[in-house]
Amino acid sequence: MALAINALMGASLAGAVGVNPVIGATGLNGAALAIGQLDLSNSMRSGVFTEVWTGEMIKAFRNSVESIGWLARIRSYDQYAENDVIHFIDIGGDPTVLINNTTYPIGVETLDDADKAISLDKYQTKATRITDDELYAVSYDKMGSVIERHRESIDTTKYSRAIHALAPASHAAATPVLLTTGSAAPEGGRKMLTRTDIINLKKAYDKMKVPTAGRILVLSPDHVADLLLNDQKFADQYYNYTSGKISNMLSFEIYEFVDNPYFKQDKTKVAYGAVPGVGEFMASVSFFAPRMMKVTGSTKSYLSAAKDNPTTQENLANFRHYFIALPLKNEAIGAIVSASV
Repeated sequence: MALAINALMGASLAGAVGVNPVIGATGLNGAALAIGQLDLSNSMRSGVFTEVWTGEMIKAFRNSVESIGWLARIRSYDQYAENDVIHFIDIGGDPTVLINNTTYPIGVETLDDADKAISLDKYQTKATRITDDELYAVSYDKMGSVIERHRESIDTTKYSRAIHALAPASHAAATPVLLTTGSAAPEGGRKMLTRTDIINLKKAYDKMKVPTAGRILVLSPDHVADLLLNDQKFADQYYNYTSGKISNMLSFEIYEFVDNPYFKQDKTKVAYGAVPGVGEFMASVSFFAPRMMKVTGSTKSYLSAAKDNPTTQENLANFRHYFIALPLKNEAIGAIVSASV
């Protein structure tokens, strides 16, 4: 029974991360034997192989990042993270360029660079209780299902926090936040997004001299709907059946995401997790991918077996995961916000 349950969970996990289920089934049993935890007299112990579950979760987290197109375009700095902290050099400035200089000796200047330490965000889930009675009674892999839901919950939260961090805090020359100029939307008391609004964002990036290769625009659901309703060219190119992504538009690689940040009408960003008020709408977010960073840190599983909880006879499972995505400098990021009608 223990071998069968190991094989079922291993195959399920492998399928979730795109690996041959046979490899997952044999791998989980092999790992169980290797770490000396296989106990044929207690089949439910197969659900709490901490090392195995942690390894599978790490693979799943890294896999899931690549499934979000806009996040996949950002360079990973995983190899530079130590103890879930990453260090960058904060560049002080650029050298002054002299043209047709006739004054010598040439002046000397100092470029003040400094170390910048960034701690990764810590994501933790509350422990889930799975009793031995449940594991015996249900006809599906309850433990595998719980573990997968923990991973999905962390993913959902860290992606929404990432896109929030990549959006500007407020409008400035290096961080343009524009209001839409279209006609009134059918609902919501806002003006719709138009192609002209994206052209205006393009002009703002052109003025910043941001290279065209690497410009990303992540549309909100409302703005995607606006373009589908009113821009026939966008509607015709909405889905590329070869690449599976929205076609590029006006120098931007186009993506869409359902958890973009909200902005106020004064072009300031609503705090992460705050409930949006009247006149505060979900924005479309833009950024220059080479100036952004993402780091995936450590992942740890906290799993206890029912045998260790004799009075309740319950298994407990939760996870801790470190991740962050940020602009390297507060520039080349922007947003388009629906204007109130």
